[in-house]
Amino acid sequence: MTEPTSSTSGQPPPGVAAASDATEGPGERTGADQAEGSASLPGGSGEDTAREGPGTAELEDRWRRALADLDNLRKRYARELGRERSAERDLVTAAFLPVLDTIDRALEHAGADPRSIVEGVRTLREQALAVLTGLGYEREDEAGVPFDPARHEVVGVVGADGGAAAPGSVVAVVRPGYGAPGHQLRPAAVTVAQRPGD
Repeated sequence: MTEPTSSTSGQPPPGVAAASDATEGPGERTGADQAEGSASLPGGSGEDTAREGPGTAELEDRWRRALADLDNLRKRYARELGRERSAERDLVTAAFLPVLDTIDRALEHAGADPRSIVEGVRTLREQALAVLTGLGYEREDEAGVPFDPARHEVVGVVGADGGAAAPGSVVAVVRPGYGAPGHQLRPAAVTVAQRPGD
């Protein structure tokens, strides 16, 4: 009897190699091949996950940084707004200081000459009007002009008195207004001539 011959090249006999090839079908893969293939699938490895976008921890960190920036911006705006308001108060107060000086001078001379009080009040009025004009609020106290609802507030209606005042015009200013239309401290309170048929 002859003994089966073994291959000296380390290769399995032809029948064994064919059997192992036959057990692996065209659709079957070994464990190593499957691991290799899973790495190429979406979400199958850390490399693909990193390519998808930032993680939850990074997004939370960005969110916290954005909140901190917004809070700092809000605080800085509040500080700047406070400084601007303080500067405006200083400006207006400084503009009225000459008015106070005039009052002081009028009171100092009141005992010597009572007429100086009247002169002081006139000067005081002119200075106060100049301050308001400088701040952008001119006096509105003109009579005889057409009534303008953007500038005037009607407090009374009077007859035309035989054509002395045009119908619909301002007859008298009861209380002056200050400022221009759209930027008024207050409108002028006026009486208006009655229109025909009113």
